[in-house]
Amino acid sequence: MAKPFASSADTAEKTETLEILADGVYALTAEGDPNVGAIEGEDFIVAIEARATPVAAREWLTKLRQHTDKPVKYLILTHYHAVRVLGASAFEAEHIVASEMTRKLIEERGKEDWDSEFGRMPRLFKDPDSVPGLTWPTQTFADTFEIELGGTRGKLDLAFCGRGHTAGDIVVWHDKSKTLFAGDLVEAEAALYTGDAFHMDWAAGTLDKVKAYRAENLIGGRGRVPRGLAETDAAIEQTREFLKTMIDKVGTVHRAGGTLKQAFEATHEALFPKFGRWPIFEHCLPFDVQRLWDEFDGIDWPRIWTMERDREVWAELQD
Repeated sequence: MAKPFASSADTAEKTETLEILADGVYALTAEGDPNVGAIEGEDFIVAIEARATPVAAREWLTKLRQHTDKPVKYLILTHYHAVRVLGASAFEAEHIVASEMTRKLIEERGKEDWDSEFGRMPRLFKDPDSVPGLTWPTQTFADTFEIELGGTRGKLDLAFCGRGHTAGDIVVWHDKSKTLFAGDLVEAEAALYTGDAFHMDWAAGTLDKVKAYRAENLIGGRGRVPRGLAETDAAIEQTREFLKTMIDKVGTVHRAGGTLKQAFEATHEALFPKFGRWPIFEHCLPFDVQRLWDEFDGIDWPRIWTMERDREVWAELQD
């Protein structure tokens, strides 16, 4: 029996948990749905990630407003994926900040990614007609960007740590609370989506730079919030293990002259005992393996996912 496409059959609402990690430092998790967060400045808020639609974003803002009524001055987007950015208009932020590469990716493939992710994860797109169009950053940077929070609240350091989940991922570091918002460069007890990734870069130098922050609170793209160095290190190494296992299994089949289907089956068998019970594992793995297979074929720049291509890869590997 064919498996339902991607997360199309995942219709159950998730329980959301708002965590206060330090004074004015917030994270909202939702049982494997995309995480979002916020940090208070002296007289403004910096929001991190935007959710898939303005309606979904306003639900998050309603929870945040139980703790602070400061206006949102900055909205930070860690990367370009639709479920992270299309709700941006709800924040009415003065500045929308992303990397220069993220802006280029929105230009190159933002519309296709919107259509693709809506097809894969329809539940996340609450009232899709509320999306006014593609989200465009108002401020971009190549490597680093700094936001002074004012008063005694410290500052935020935004940085590009190298190619990983996408070509333009950034992290957000609050040194005062030792809190790192890592976007989808790290997952804690959630499977990785790597369909637009650079697996070898990510598994090596990029994660090394993320780990070097020595975060005591780490908000990844999905999953729970690790606390303390032992837990944050474990989340980073769990992410690396997933990537290295994929690289090993797909690479072995590719070098032996095998097929994409054989690479998928070998990777699934290797990852399933540890990762198979975690959110979106079955959804992501076909797209993950296809992208890594492309890398072994010498295709450095990720091919654009369309609704049609999504279905073709799914039919070949998961049906």
